[in-house]
Amino acid sequence: MSSLILHVNGATHEINVDSDTPLIFVLRNHLGLTGPKLGCGQEQCGACVVLVDGEATNSCVRAASEFRENKIITIEGLSKDGNLNSVQQAFIEEGAAQCGYCTSGIVVATTALFKQNAKPSREAVHAALHDHLCRCGSHRRILNAIERLISDGM
Repeated sequence: MSSLILHVNGATHEINVDSDTPLIFVLRNHLGLTGPKLGCGQEQCGACVVLVDGEATNSCVRAASEFRENKIITIEGLSKDGNLNSVQQAFIEEGAAQCGYCTSGIVVATTALFKQNAKPSREAVHAALHDHLCRCGSHRRILNAIERLISDGM
């Protein structure tokens, strides 16, 4: 065990963990942030995605110790003062979740996309969500939410 300092959702946390503990386990088990989900455990489903310095990043395989100098934001950190961000609000308005297991990762990846480009092309949207699996079939509603954000100028 070693002491690790992480910057998550605007707060600094000191955690004692093995240096190879995956980031998702630190987020969920030590910090109580259960938005990121462990899906495949192989960086292939996107359920574990968090923002790392503004980039959508899988958290299931990489060791938390790799993120000492980074700013990490989970879905819990996207809202401000109790207000959802525009991506979260659009997903709610479009009913873009059924079981919700994948939703956190998709919302975080979509947030990263819109931070890079306020009016992404259809190709950019598909590229940003390519590695995200939704098994319950919310794809159309997810795309509707994203199209709403594009047309409303986010």
